[in-house]
Amino acid sequence: MDTNMVGAYGPWLDTLLAANEPGLLSYRRPEFSDVAAWRAKARAKLLECLALPDSGGTPRVEVVERNVVEGVEAEILRWQLPYGPPTDAVFLKPAGATGPLPGIVALHDHGGMKYFGYRKIADDGRPLHPMLRRHRDEDYSGVAWANEVAKRGYAVLCHDTAPFASRRVRVADTLEAIHWNHAKDVSEDETPEEINAYNQWAGAHETIWAKSLCSAGSSWPALFLSDDMRAVEVLCARPEVDAARIGCAGLSGGGCRTVYLAGMDERIQVGICVGMMTTWRDYALYKAWTHTWMVWTPVVAKYLEYPEIMGLQLPKPMLVLSNNEDPLFTLTEMHRADAILRAAYDKAGASDRYLGKFYPGPHKFDPEMQAEAWAWFDRWLKG
Repeated sequence: MDTNMVGAYGPWLDTLLAANEPGLLSYRRPEFSDVAAWRAKARAKLLECLALPDSGGTPRVEVVERNVVEGVEAEILRWQLPYGPPTDAVFLKPAGATGPLPGIVALHDHGGMKYFGYRKIADDGRPLHPMLRRHRDEDYSGVAWANEVAKRGYAVLCHDTAPFASRRVRVADTLEAIHWNHAKDVSEDETPEEINAYNQWAGAHETIWAKSLCSAGSSWPALFLSDDMRAVEVLCARPEVDAARIGCAGLSGGGCRTVYLAGMDERIQVGICVGMMTTWRDYALYKAWTHTWMVWTPVVAKYLEYPEIMGLQLPKPMLVLSNNEDPLFTLTEMHRADAILRAAYDKAGASDRYLGKFYPGPHKFDPEMQAEAWAWFDRWLKG
């Protein structure tokens, strides 16, 4: 076993993970046969480990601006949660559509770019910053995929989650002690130099963010899950939306958010995780250095494997799309994650409701993968 990332501690960590044994609350264990009873027990434990903050009920939503973008109506929205800055979002639907439409929560990625949020994957009618265009070109083949889904007859909500874009940490609000690299907030000119400096600073203080949340009795996954669950409420409250037909999807950090939201929110009927599926073993032994703190929930590895978080909605349909040359993960562990989810769905008699597919190439959500994803949504939310 290659333990270069953790040296002499690697074998010990491997025994802690019990890599070849299901966790204490894995549905793959022989003592679990009733899916509903297992789901309730496992989800309760994950909620305990997450320690979700109280983010209130459905927030009051303000419409900031309305635009039409290539046949898609775009409403720029804003709401205030009990903590942090206001959340900016965009609601998209086919022009003139009144519904009821199936709904999608489109979850933006991390990408080391905390200055930007939902606009990485959605066009809201405003001019696109060149850095956003370059990011889209690299990760999404230039496609604003939230708009593409809306064109197919869906109502789509795409929002900033903490700590990105409107929900980001402002340098001016932090202690002078962490103003390293002469960090400062970005001016209205939004120069690439300023944005790169902010992103570098924001990335460097991820450990402070994570430590502060844990010290306060919560966790980073709990924070974005709480944000994302409020967004589901906003989407379901729309008159154009059929609240019984809601899905979610995302790449990378958005894929991580999909794992948690699809697993933990009963309103989600279909989940699509792109470029963010592996195992706790991969995160612990091989690839911890490539990932954000937003992945980890303390203690949960004792009870559930990372892919089994998404599987908490068993037998609802879930799709996982991965790339064979993705440098963020170990290919053998990606395949092991796929086998774990497949085994759970097979045991539940729901083999047709899980699909894991591998594509050539690096970390991405390209047109071929997007076509697979939209077909999955169409099959389960429109059929």
